[in-house]
Amino acid sequence: MEEAGRTAPEAARAQAGETVGELGELAVLDRVIPRLGPADAALLGPGDDAAVLAAADGRYVVTTDLMVHGPDFRLAWSTPFELGWKAAATNLTDVAAMGARPTGLVVAIAAPPETPVSVLEGIADGLREGLAALAPGAGVVGGDLSASAVLTIAVTAFGDLEGRRPVLRSGARPGDVIAHAGVRGLAARGLALLFGRAVDASGEPDPVLAERLRASHPAEVQGQLAPRPPVGAGVVAADAGATSMLDVSDGLARDALRVARASGVALDFDAAALGPDVRLALAGGEDHGLLATFPAGSTPPEPFEVVGRVVAGAPAVLLDGEPVGADGWDPYAGWDGRAG
Repeated sequence: MEEAGRTAPEAARAQAGETVGELGELAVLDRVIPRLGPADAALLGPGDDAAVLAAADGRYVVTTDLMVHGPDFRLAWSTPFELGWKAAATNLTDVAAMGARPTGLVVAIAAPPETPVSVLEGIADGLREGLAALAPGAGVVGGDLSASAVLTIAVTAFGDLEGRRPVLRSGARPGDVIAHAGVRGLAARGLALLFGRAVDASGEPDPVLAERLRASHPAEVQGQLAPRPPVGAGVVAADAGATSMLDVSDGLARDALRVARASGVALDFDAAALGPDVRLALAGGEDHGLLATFPAGSTPPEPFEVVGRVVAGAPAVLLDGEPVGADGWDPYAGWDGRAG
C-alpha cells in the first residue's frame, strides 16, 4: 500500500533512509569509511590521494574485478552485505591463485543518486567481514565513489608473495597431479534455483520468493550470493610446490582450458573424483575454488583433492580421456538485459 502523496518507489526510499544523492559524496564517505576496518599492510589508508602498502618482498600481486547490477548480481536477490562479501571473495581468490597473501583492496562504487546510504554501508560491512573471514589482516585501503545509472562495484586487490615465486598458469607438465580446493557446482545450483524459483510471473527477480528460497536451500543460495572460497589454500599450494594454479570463477572446464593453453598440455579429469554431478562440476561457475597442478607422484596438501592428471597433447580438457566442451560462465552469453 502506498503512503499518502507518495509513489511506491518514493515510499520505499523514505523507509530505507537518506540517499547518496541527498547527502553527497563527502557525507556518504564519512558514513562508509569507518565501517571498513584496518589493513595490516597499510602504512597509510583512506584519506589521502593514494594509500601506501608495505611490500617487504619487493614485489606485489595486483588484480581487478567488476560487478555490475544486471549481468553480475540482482539487488532483488542479494543483500548489500552479500554484495560486499562477494566483491571481496572474487578478488581475494585471484590473489591467492598466484600464491600470494592478500593485503589490501581498493574499492570504487558507482551508484544511482536514489540509492539509500544504507546500501553502501551494507556493502562496506560485507567487505569488512568478508576480509576478516577469508583473508585476516587484509583490509580496504582506499577507493572512489561516483554516480551512475547502474550500481557498479569495482575492486582492485593487492597481495604479497612473501618471497615465493608466483604460481602461473603456464607451469603444468605431463604427469602432474591435478587438484582442486573448494566446492564444485554449488554456486551454479544456487543460480539455477534463483532463476527457477525466485522470479515472478513476468520473469522478474522477486525478493519475497528469494527469502523463501534462502530458508529452503541455504547452502546453494549462499554459495551463489556470498561464496566462501578457500583463499588461504593459495599460499598452502605455493609452499607445497604447485606448478600451476588459477581461480575457478568461470567453471572448471573453461578455466582448466586456460591452464592447458598456457602450459601446452591437456588436463584429464577423473569423472569419479568430480562427484555425482559431473556436468555441473565442470560447467558451473562462480564457486571460486582453486585449481592447481602438483609434481608427478606428489600428494597435494589439504584442502586440495586429486581430480585428474596432466597429459601430453594438444591443449584440451578431457574427462576420462575423452574431450569435453569448455562450458561455463560468460557475461555476454545469455544475459537478457534485465537489471532485476
